[in-house]
Amino acid sequence: MRDQVLDAFAGPGVSPDPTARHNRWPTEDTGHDGKRLTAAAVLVPLVSHSRGMTVLLTRRTDTLRDHAGQISFPGGRKQASDGSPEATALRETEEEIGLPPDRFEIAGRMNAHDTGTGYRVMPVVGLLVPPFEVVPDPREVAEVFEVPLYFVLDPANHRFETRIRHGSEQQFAVLPYKDRYIWGLTARLLKELSEVLRR
Repeated sequence: MRDQVLDAFAGPGVSPDPTARHNRWPTEDTGHDGKRLTAAAVLVPLVSHSRGMTVLLTRRTDTLRDHAGQISFPGGRKQASDGSPEATALRETEEEIGLPPDRFEIAGRMNAHDTGTGYRVMPVVGLLVPPFEVVPDPREVAEVFEVPLYFVLDPANHRFETRIRHGSEQQFAVLPYKDRYIWGLTARLLKELSEVLRR
């Protein structure tokens, strides 16, 4: 499966469509509110177990200002010292769950996505080989868990739900797994990952 994942992406530092405006990083674009979007990156860690590959996810603590309690990938906003989305994603991963950059083999990037909270997020896909020990930062991460990749790849597990938000109907991507409710950007990225890997 490792080779299939590597073949599905264009390689480290390459987006699916590097010329697309939304894949420029860092961005100078503005969001719906007219404010400049903040460049951010997440790591999409794929764990190569002998029994099959999984996707590693985190659940954010309930005390965070943005996206409290939500399931997410490790990541965050670009810092001045970060020269690439890979640098941001790997730095944030080490800060949040204690896995150093040299534990990951970078496969490539997915398309950047804008969030309602003002971020343009570049997803970076990385392969991780066990054994490893996560050390969650208790200020940011309440839980680290894994979802089987076969579950993510099954289109029947992905759906959209409609909610009223700020007085209007909005659709959200959803990927429920056991007792965990994966939604929003994380579900969108998992849906895109499944589409890329099924091609």
